[in-house]
Amino acid sequence: MTTHLYENPVFLKHEVPEGHPERPDRLKALNLALEHPNFADLERLEASKGDENLVLLAHTEEHLLGIKRDIPDEDINQIESDTYASPQSLEAALTGIGGAVAAVDAVFAGEADNAFVAARPPGHHAEKNRAMGFCFFNNVAIAARYAQTAHGAERVAIVDWDVHHGNGTQDIFWDDPSVLFCSTHQIPLYPGTGAKDETGVRNNVVNAPISPNSGSEHFRDAFRSRVLPALENFRPDFLLISAGFDAHHRDPLAQINLVGEDFDWATGRLLDVAGRSAGNRIVSLLEGGYDLQGLAESAGLHILRLMRG
Repeated sequence: MTTHLYENPVFLKHEVPEGHPERPDRLKALNLALEHPNFADLERLEASKGDENLVLLAHTEEHLLGIKRDIPDEDINQIESDTYASPQSLEAALTGIGGAVAAVDAVFAGEADNAFVAARPPGHHAEKNRAMGFCFFNNVAIAARYAQTAHGAERVAIVDWDVHHGNGTQDIFWDDPSVLFCSTHQIPLYPGTGAKDETGVRNNVVNAPISPNSGSEHFRDAFRSRVLPALENFRPDFLLISAGFDAHHRDPLAQINLVGEDFDWATGRLLDVAGRSAGNRIVSLLEGGYDLQGLAESAGLHILRLMRG
């Protein structure tokens, strides 16, 4: 397996108030983990800034213009209850999109089997016309639409295992049968969406909520009973992962007690799916994960599994 990792120093320049969980130290912790010899064969590439028009694949022009207006010339601006912008936040967000589409290009060109995009700010809470939950633009939704428009993908599956429901992704693809959205997440928890009966207009949304204080067994059962059967029926020709690692037992923002091996296991199951119907094509994008040790352990095992197949 050939795995690409997309990164850029500008992701560290998206600044948030002191004490905010979505902080630059997250990527610094991951970079330390990637210094291990296990990652010697990982092809690390610098993401380029994406064109603003890519935002319009998943968002309204009104939303893009609103974000641009919210970027301050100095200091930090609060743009939503828990979402902040600093002078280089727009560049960071657009570079995250650039990394995502470069990863899509690489897997469809056969330059890589799979890829991981180590970007911030994250994206899966961003709705068509609303920034929220630390997110400006929905990177995974943009990547899905880009795979369809640039590479002719017909059946794109998005699997979101962030502990918070990917309400933005669900909003964007609610009535689109060409995209399957599957999510495991804690309920009750922010943002309050993701019940089992939220199935999309075309039954293309599969939610697998998990109760607080659950652990590995419940997560894996949700995957086996809801996510994997839906993927088998859908037979995606391209697979995207919203890879949040905040269901780790150390994470301060939720109460699901996973360990790093659970993310390794889930990655392996999705590699199996991609191998059967999608020519091994997987692109994974970093979402949450706010305990530095838990993030480094879990993301490291996820990337290693991508590398090893």
